[in-house]
Amino acid sequence: MDGLAAFGFELGVLKRVRRAGWWQAGVRDPESVAEHSLRAAQLAALLAAEEGANPERAAFLALWHDTQETRTGDLPHTAAPYLAKPEPRAITADQTAGLPRASAETVRTAVNEYETRETPEARCAKDADKLEMLFQALEYRAAGVSTVDEWLASAQAGLFTETARRVAEAALATSPLSWRSR
Repeated sequence: MDGLAAFGFELGVLKRVRRAGWWQAGVRDPESVAEHSLRAAQLAALLAAEEGANPERAAFLALWHDTQETRTGDLPHTAAPYLAKPEPRAITADQTAGLPRASAETVRTAVNEYETRETPEARCAKDADKLEMLFQALEYRAAGVSTVDEWLASAQAGLFTETARRVAEAALATSPLSWRSR
């Protein structure tokens, strides 16, 4: 159980790792990876429900999609020309090496499924990752950060499901504060 305890502490790092790309947009205190992952998991469940996929599985995949950032930090896209993209499955294998077999397999299987995008749940989880970024960009823009167009375009370009595309269109057509009036 020492491995589970150690991994639990490692996962806590995600609450302190900031989403680094937002600094380039001028956001002084960007969201943490954990904050991003929570809303991504919630959105993944909703997308999966609408797409006829398993909401629980989609949310589970989204929960694990950025856990490797405890080891790498959040690397902005501008780092890509200078660094080789870390392989999430290899990092996850290292992270889970000290876990009991069932726990290690659970995490490794989830990360592999997310990365291969072969299941509807994985595609919904990836769409949720992109939609969460789109929502965050719109919220930062509403707070006065004007340089988020790149993030909005990136989020829209990578969507797999019709539901996610429709949600993105709806989000872009409204104010992030409009939910208060509903």
